[in-house]
Amino acid sequence: MFSSALQSLELREQDLAEMGSLLQSRVVPEVSRQLQSLLDSLDSAPLDIAVTGESGAGKSTLVNALRGLSDCDPCAAPTGVVETTAEPTPYPHPGLPSVRLWDLPGTGTPSFRAERYLEQVGLERYDFFLLVASERFRESHAQLAQALAGAGRRFYFLRTKVDQDLRASRFRRPAGFHEGQVLAELQEDCVRQLERAGVAAPRVFLLSGVQLHLYDFPRLQATLAEELQGHKRHALLLALPALTATAVQRRKEVLRCHIWKKALLACLVSALPGLPLQLNVNMLLETLASYRRSFGLDEASLGALARVSAGSPERLRAQVCSALGRELSPASVQDVLSQVARCGQAAARLAGTRVPLLQNLVAGGISFVAAYALLHGALEGFATDAQRVLEAAYRTGEDPPEPVCFCD
Repeated sequence: MFSSALQSLELREQDLAEMGSLLQSRVVPEVSRQLQSLLDSLDSAPLDIAVTGESGAGKSTLVNALRGLSDCDPCAAPTGVVETTAEPTPYPHPGLPSVRLWDLPGTGTPSFRAERYLEQVGLERYDFFLLVASERFRESHAQLAQALAGAGRRFYFLRTKVDQDLRASRFRRPAGFHEGQVLAELQEDCVRQLERAGVAAPRVFLLSGVQLHLYDFPRLQATLAEELQGHKRHALLLALPALTATAVQRRKEVLRCHIWKKALLACLVSALPGLPLQLNVNMLLETLASYRRSFGLDEASLGALARVSAGSPERLRAQVCSALGRELSPASVQDVLSQVARCGQAAARLAGTRVPLLQNLVAGGISFVAAYALLHGALEGFATDAQRVLEAAYRTGEDPPEPVCFCD
């Protein structure tokens, strides 16, 4: 009887092994494929933003600023005192190519007709419009706003070059100048003109293309995030420059929502028979590199921010204190993973002495915990680094405090 029981147990273990092989050969690869497809759909979600308005209003400068570039950047949209855009021109976001900002030809010519203009530039191509104006409200702005509203298209009215308006106002009335009052007058005038043109509840934002972190840009970001849904919202939150602490936190949250997918994919890969754990490091290293770029902590992003903010890359780089922010390499990632996983490796070996499938599953569970802890901790560190970098970049006339680093 005892011998029969042992044979039965061996049979069950054999059955489990065969079942495990079947699950690993069919279920795990299929789940991995679907999970990777979900992550790919996030990264490739298309978002097309139209930037339109009169010639000379600063459309191209705004396109560059929204892409995190200065006008002198090699990849920047051309700018000038005369109209430089002859036809709708897409400019992909440097880090998210599926997000495109379209620089549309200028309006306001004597022969301008809003309906024909929208037909020519391809009205249905864009997710929303940024209607750009500067200096004063013109009839072409009213016509274009009416046409967009009539077509049921979402648009936002941007009054640009506000910094120039403030300087001019300060020069004209130095004794009675009050910045808040001037900004309120500009806002009220645009709203009044748009309402007179028949636009209900117009959304007006005051911006400076060369000082994007000032005035209403944070409010514009928040409004767009509220009104977009799904993958397009995800793309927008990762694409627009995170220039305030609130924007950095919002970006951290949108990335945090998908950490479990990345960690689970690493877990499934480790559960596949015959695949070494080192493959997880490559997957996670790529994810961490994308996180670091998203927070503007890589060398290219720090250089671009330094050019826009008239700072120095060295000054900004000194604010990066997290261990993975300072050094992102296979060795540094493997070290963090090993610290988390070390305590569970013995359990995986013990389980594997009796049921090989269980060893793979436990190893996958350890991998999930380690990957999740790695990504979560790195995300927190990158967000803190990003806020410190922004403070150093935009603090006018004073040096930032020396960062206190607690990295090993």
